[in-house]
Amino acid sequence: METFVQVVERLNASVNAWVWGWPMLVVLLGTGLVLTVLTGAVQFRRLGFALREVLGKVAKRGGGVGNVRPFQAVATALASTVGVGNIAGVATAIVLGGPGAVFWLWVSGLLGMSTKYAEIVVALHYREPDATGTMRGGAMYVLKKGLGMPWLGAVFALLTALAAFGIGNMVQANSVADAMRSTFGVAPWLTGVVLVILTGVVILGGITSIARVTQWLVPFMALLYLGGGLFILLLHADRLPHAFGLIFQGAFSGMAAAGGFAGSTVMMALRYGVARGLFSNEAGLGSAPMVHATADTDHPVRQGMYGIFEVFVDTLLICTTTALVILVTDTWTGSVTGAALSAKAFETGLPGTFGSAVVTGGILLFAFSTLVGWSYYGETGIVYLLGTRAAFPYRLVWLVFVFLGATGSLHLVWDVADTLNGLMALPNLVGVLFSIPLLLRLQREFDERLKRRA
Repeated sequence: METFVQVVERLNASVNAWVWGWPMLVVLLGTGLVLTVLTGAVQFRRLGFALREVLGKVAKRGGGVGNVRPFQAVATALASTVGVGNIAGVATAIVLGGPGAVFWLWVSGLLGMSTKYAEIVVALHYREPDATGTMRGGAMYVLKKGLGMPWLGAVFALLTALAAFGIGNMVQANSVADAMRSTFGVAPWLTGVVLVILTGVVILGGITSIARVTQWLVPFMALLYLGGGLFILLLHADRLPHAFGLIFQGAFSGMAAAGGFAGSTVMMALRYGVARGLFSNEAGLGSAPMVHATADTDHPVRQGMYGIFEVFVDTLLICTTTALVILVTDTWTGSVTGAALSAKAFETGLPGTFGSAVVTGGILLFAFSTLVGWSYYGETGIVYLLGTRAAFPYRLVWLVFVFLGATGSLHLVWDVADTLNGLMALPNLVGVLFSIPLLLRLQREFDERLKRRA
């Protein structure tokens, strides 16, 4: 007779196979494609503007109503999306889907830019201040104020508040503890205590405290990881044409390889590339708009440009760097997978212990930044459900789960949270797709403003 845990595991596995399987991938990619067409390929047409907007106004206010600067908002969003998935997830995609998975990861990123842009624009339009003056926004407010569906907003809020403890908390804390134990021999309980203290210092002060930290942490960790990766690619520049050849060949014809990699079909490359790309940049899941809604900006579309930048950095820069390092060092044909494969690739590409230091440092910083950023997502969900009085207790409970994640082996909790995370896409996409007329109106309004200023 099955135990309760076994029943939950079986049911969750069935739901998870659908949530992160073909139906959801088709819906997410389809949404990105529809939004790309209807917005006139805004992610390509306005990419230059988005880069200038973000990089040219790092320390500037946005001139509107909000709690944090626009760059601080995108830094906090990147803190949440740039996580262990950029290191371990990409490696897993290559092992299971072959090098061709990288091509489909790019496709998911390019289409995801339009989805992230759209969900941020709509969220900014419907945002509102809570009782403490903090601007709150996201799919729950779009569904309540824009579509008259507060019950579906409550579903999204509940999914967010619960999923955050797994995907944004315990998984990240456990990754840090595992890296500290394997690299430096530090006991998980000690890592847990330190993580609780560091996380508490950042999140107990709310979004303004989180934003002040992430505006420095995110550029540092991105430059550290990208710098190490680009150095390897320069050292192996002669191997880059071969790596790109593997990517394009595998994307359209599939391939087999020696070692632990048994073989890949085009469908496997597509599935794992798209799934890992969407998991990494979170386009369509509705997470990032919750923090972008706090930005001090003069127009929703302007902040939407920061969403384009966010996916560009996460998928097209960081994920691509990981993938190319694995391919040029020819480490992907062995029996290693996940973060261990990325570590092996960096160790092979860089002299001495620099390679493992870059990957370990990346895991520590990426995971910690996700811990900090996702705490605000979960808090936004609980505030929508229970009001502002629930915010501080939620932060305290968050710290408890940080320690549990660092010291425990809670695979069932992680698996359930992964399912809940994927389910967030359903109500979020309802809000985005039914708000397309509003999105296009706001886009025309912003484009006309730019023309008048030109």
